[in-house]
This record gives sequence, structure tokens and C-alpha cells, in this order.
Amino acid sequence: MRLTKLMPIALTALLLGLQGAAAQETGRYQMERNGDDFVRLDTQTGEMSLCREKEGTLTCRMGADERSAFEDELQRLEKRIAALEATTASGISKAPTDEEIDRSIGIMERFMRSFFGMVQEFEGKQSSEEPVPNRS
Repeated sequence: MRLTKLMPIALTALLLGLQGAAAQETGRYQMERNGDDFVRLDTQTGEMSLCREKEGTLTCRMGADERSAFEDELQRLEKRIAALEATTASGISKAPTDEEIDRSIGIMERFMRSFFGMVQEFEGKQSSEEPVPNRS
């Protein structure tokens, strides 16, 4: 009977020892005892979690402030995803109309005719000029 009462305490001490060793290796988390509970501090982000030992396992939860900030961020991201999905869905289904395609082809034809006209004009001017004598 005494062994079963000591087992959760021994497991908690073992878990804290392992977690403490991991925290020392990375230096990221610090554990502090607060009565029967533990407070875990993330030294990189400043987040604090309340941890409790139950049935030999240590379970940590976010603090109230962090939870509300987390939920606010989650709602913001959900709205952003919904807006992006609506934009994407409306953009994918819209193919150009025949009039838009004809207009685009007409613009390209005018551009190409104008460009090649300038090229022909430039070539004509060069061939009509007399060659310049070599003055060297």
C-alpha cells in the first residue's frame, strides 16, 4: 500500500528531473513549484503554463491571457483563410470571354505590325545611304 502512494511522487520527481535536464540542455523552459502545481516558463517567448501532476503524468495548460491571445489569433487567421478561399474560388472559375481574347489578339497584332514596320523602315534607311569611305 505504501508503494502505491509513493509511486506517483516518484514518477513526478523523475519527470521533473528529466524535464529539468532537458530544460538545462536547451535553456528554454524553467519549472517552479507552486503548492501542488508547477509553473512552466518559456524563456524564449515569456509564455507561462500551469502544470499539474495527475496519475503520474504532468499536464500543462496555457494561462488565461495566452489562451485569449491564441484564440484571437486563431479567429484572425480563420477570417483570412476564408477571404483567400473566396478570392481564389472566384478567380479560378472566371475564364476570359471571347471578346476579351479577340481584343487581346488585336492589340498584339497592332503592336507586331507597328514593330515590324519600324524594322523595315530602319532597314530601308540603311540600304539607301551611301557607304562612307574608309578614312583610315
